[in-house]
Parts: sequence; C-alpha cells; structure tokens
Amino acid sequence: MGREPGRSRRDHCISGNTDLATAASPALCHPLIVPSADRTARFIEPMLLLRTDKLPEGDGWLYELKFDGYRALAIKSGGQVRLRSRNDKDFTKRYPGVVAALRELPDETVIDGEIVALDASGKPVFSLLQNGATDVHFYAFDVLMLGGRDVTGEPLVKRRELLENHVLSNLPEPVRCSPVLVASPPDLNQSIRAQGLEGLVAKRANSRYESGQRSGAWMKMRVNRSQEFIIGGYSVGGSTFDAVIVGEVVDGKLVYVARTRSGFTPALRAELLRKMKPLEVEVCPFCNLPERRPGRWGEGLTADKMKDCRWVRPVLVARVEFLEWMEGRHLRHSRFMALGEQKRAKDGRRGY
Repeated sequence: MGREPGRSRRDHCISGNTDLATAASPALCHPLIVPSADRTARFIEPMLLLRTDKLPEGDGWLYELKFDGYRALAIKSGGQVRLRSRNDKDFTKRYPGVVAALRELPDETVIDGEIVALDASGKPVFSLLQNGATDVHFYAFDVLMLGGRDVTGEPLVKRRELLENHVLSNLPEPVRCSPVLVASPPDLNQSIRAQGLEGLVAKRANSRYESGQRSGAWMKMRVNRSQEFIIGGYSVGGSTFDAVIVGEVVDGKLVYVARTRSGFTPALRAELLRKMKPLEVEVCPFCNLPERRPGRWGEGLTADKMKDCRWVRPVLVARVEFLEWMEGRHLRHSRFMALGEQKRAKDGRRGY
C-alpha cells in the first residue's frame, strides 16, 4: 500500500489509476499556511449521498471510491481530538490509533471521512471492522472547518485543496487521503467489479457542503456481486411472504446462506408465492439449520425463527445480488434480482 517510486504525495490524492486498492494508498500533500482561528470546532451533521444505479458523467463531477466502513468526523478543539460517528456517537476510544494520528490536526478543525479496515491485499472489508481489526485507517475526503474558519460554503474543489494542502500534509498513518479517481464511470465501474470493491461516489466539483442534506450533489452507486442460489423456503409475513430463504449446494447438500427481503415488487411477491405454494414440504431442506446464534445483524436462522418458516422442494433458482460473504457463510446486503432456470437448481455454485 506504499507509494510507487517517483510519485509525489499529491499524485495519490488525484489518481488516474484504476487499480483502486493501490489508488487508495497513503496520500499526504504538501504543507501550506493554516488560517488563524476565530470559531470553535463542533460536530456538524454530515452531508448525505443519494443512491443511484448510474453515476453522472462529465467534467463537473469528481469520482471517489465508496469505502466499506464507518462514516466519521474528526474534530479538534481546544487541543483535544474527538472522533464522532455520522449520528454523533463517540468513536474516540474505539479507534485510538486513528485518534493518535489526528492529534496533528490544526486546532479548531473538522474533517469528514471514513474509518476503514483493510485485509492483507489492501481491500476494505467491513466484517473485519466489525470484529475489531487492528489494520484500521481513516480516509479523509472533506474539510468543514479549518483553523476556526467555516469552509462549508466553499466549492468542493476548493475544500479538497484546503484538505490536501493544509491538513493531510501534517498527518501520519493511519490517516489517508481518499483519492479522486480520474477515469470515466464505465472504466471505474469495471475496475470496481474486477477488484470486488463496494462501489463509487460522484460529487459535483462546485458543490458546497450541505449539512444533513441528501440533495443529489453527492451520489453513490453500489456495485454488487451476484449469484444464483436455490430457494428452500420462505418466512411468513404480510399478504404474501416476508423473505425467501436461499442456499447453495456444498458437497451435495443444501446450505442456508441468507433470507432475502429486498428487491420484490408486490406483483413479483404474489407471482413467486404462487410458484412456491405447490412445492411446500414438511421437512427443512437445509442441512445446517437450525443455527445456534441469530448473528450480530440477525442473519442467523435459529430454531425459534424457523417457526415462522415454510419449506419448499429446492427446485426454484433465484439470482441474488449481494455485497460480500460474511463470517458463517452468510450473505451481506442481499437483494432478489430474478428467478433463474429450475433445471439449474442442482448446480449450486458459489459466487463470482
């Protein structure tokens, strides 16, 4: 994750490299003079991103990697550093290594960024962050107050210049610059998919920082993996069903991986229920159920939860998109896309 020979620190803040894990490597920029303080740094509700299925294109947009971590504000006031979540919860004691590096912030300064855990290849992995990973970094992408000056009314390109020249030049690892990616959205999208990263962010270059707003000046696009899974049941809820229960075949046995609730229209729910009803059976087709624990995010399927499940003969195939595989062989952020061919139900192959 170090800089390549011959490249300046600024080169990593604005990158045309579509090897995005490399592009997100350390980025510390040259120092300039910090303005004098006249206001007290405080928590500012972060600007929000509007979700889209297609990023806008054009010279008026800047593109960044969508990190898979925790959004956070770093605040230094009166010589003390605080790290706060997007909902103003305290992260200061939780990430002491990040806080130690942020002590070199100019006083009365607020920067916006994301706390990210990296795997051995340098790729952000959310499950590592959940499980107390030690290789944790803070990727900064905006400055809201600098030396007591409120800069939220400045255009994004000016704020990025202030961030890179006045702030990041003084901060050691594990604080890094979130690089601007200089490539077209189609090329970036292809790189994201190839490297198994979460997604992309597009920001209007002239946008001011709209605290707490989701105006569309900042947009995010998730690039998920997809795979065909076998439907082995559904959970009861509403007029049709609450979720479909899907699995994959491992060594000739059907293994539960997820309950998928998202991606259904009312008409699709009704159609799928009509297909599942004639296939209902008494015996659960999943070899690994019930599970002992519900899991941190409720992904586990325990004996108690199974009381609300109905089982079906495992012949229907569902194409499901998801963000990543979690520990325990569960899917994270799964979403139903379409029904597949029934004849492929025995294939049960794992992700791509």
